[in-house]
Amino acid sequence: MDAGRIFQQIFNMIFRRAMNTAINKGIDHVARKGKPPGQMTADERKQASAARDMTKKARQAARIARRLGR
Repeated sequence: MDAGRIFQQIFNMIFRRAMNTAINKGIDHVARKGKPPGQMTADERKQASAARDMTKKARQAARIARRLGR
């Protein structure tokens, strides 16, 4: 394997991890409606948690749909 290909694989791995982190932070920010956790009421925290759970289930469903589509 040449050096360019190895570099590309390492770059893709780092970029994928950075994108996943950014997407997760964005989803969490939207679930919290932009409020810091300290300023949220108990109901708002519960809603944010439910939104994160729903997002997790949507990702799992998308993963299953991709597997079935093969």
